[in-house]
Amino acid sequence: MSEGVEAARAILRANDRGGYTVPAARLYPFQWNWDSGLVAMGWATFDEARGWQELETLFRGQWADGLVPHIVFHAPSEDYFPGPEVWGTRGALVPTSGITQPPILASAVQAILASSEKRPAAEARAAGLYPRLLASHRWWARARDPAGTGLVASLHPWETGMDNSPSWDAPLARVPTETTTPILRRDTGHVNAAERPRGTEYQRYIHLVDLFRGLGWDARLMLAQSPFRVADIGTNAILLRAEHDLLALARRFGSPAEAAEIVARIPPAEQAIGRLWSEADGLYLSYDLTADAPIAVPTASGLLPAFAGLRPHAARLAATLAAWSEAVAWPVPSTPPSSPLFEPQRYWRGPAWPSVNWMLADGFARLGKEGAARALAASTVRMILGGDFHEYFDPRDGTGLGGADFSWSAAVRLLLAKFPRA
Repeated sequence: MSEGVEAARAILRANDRGGYTVPAARLYPFQWNWDSGLVAMGWATFDEARGWQELETLFRGQWADGLVPHIVFHAPSEDYFPGPEVWGTRGALVPTSGITQPPILASAVQAILASSEKRPAAEARAAGLYPRLLASHRWWARARDPAGTGLVASLHPWETGMDNSPSWDAPLARVPTETTTPILRRDTGHVNAAERPRGTEYQRYIHLVDLFRGLGWDARLMLAQSPFRVADIGTNAILLRAEHDLLALARRFGSPAEAAEIVARIPPAEQAIGRLWSEADGLYLSYDLTADAPIAVPTASGLLPAFAGLRPHAARLAATLAAWSEAVAWPVPSTPPSSPLFEPQRYWRGPAWPSVNWMLADGFARLGKEGAARALAASTVRMILGGDFHEYFDPRDGTGLGGADFSWSAAVRLLLAKFPRA
């Protein structure tokens, strides 16, 4: 299926800022971490060198301790808040934020390498990125799971990539709304406010930024003092998949000791994620590390252990995906329509997201659930094209929401062009 492929390529070219790709002009005028993982894979479907460059440019923002920040501010812009002056970090050669995002980068490198048609060049680019990836995964283990529980912590809703997910309502309510930084939201000047997080949520987001900045971005102090501490099931599933992909890279480019280090982290992560299974909900739940209790709020992130290749509940996950898909015209809703928290147009509280759909299609295909994977891939392509490559979509009618001409929607279209029978 080639429909929309040239349009998708044109969007990536239009959003290219000379080595990095902005998610959407004006709304997101910098380079975002997990966006660039998807975008790099999209670029590589037609310009492999540019795909590698996307990742190499992102890693210009990596800190000495291994943190890969969620935003790299390569060039100034007045269109986004909070900008580099609010973050006040000094961890990299270029201005960055001080928090991270779901670690999909090792999976992106492995995917581009595996599909490369330019083997010597690809081997060299992957070898150059491997030490950066290894440092990133070591940071996750050291900074976010120092006790070795198998679950890493997220300390800000932005770190989960799913900012205003209903899963965060209770943990975020513990965060004060007072800030020392004047809030100058730019997003609602570009997008309908009904499609974005609410004002009180934003106050709490900025309170956390103020807190962490006051702690000097010390990872140990942040983990100890953050009032928001969750083991996000999505982040942990993506990290587990990335550990497997990093292991493949380590066996090619690293040392036996490095491979053994990665191998040692995988079983505890699998076991810890396994304990988050909810039989009643037919998916996995996130965990509130402060309350020491599961977060009994089902969301689409609870399906993402399929992306990690976890098999024990694969059939039940596929059944949950099917049930949610039957309840809407355009899957996968980020919150099930049966939930009283379902808001079909408000960011991560209901809309369908191409990024999540791609991970689920990829994961279910790897688990042998080809029918579910093909159906989701095909509907995602139709949704992206029908909604003009928007950031996310109303699952009831496919209306495009959020940013227009969105880079990861274009990238997902390109990735699904190679998906079996998509």
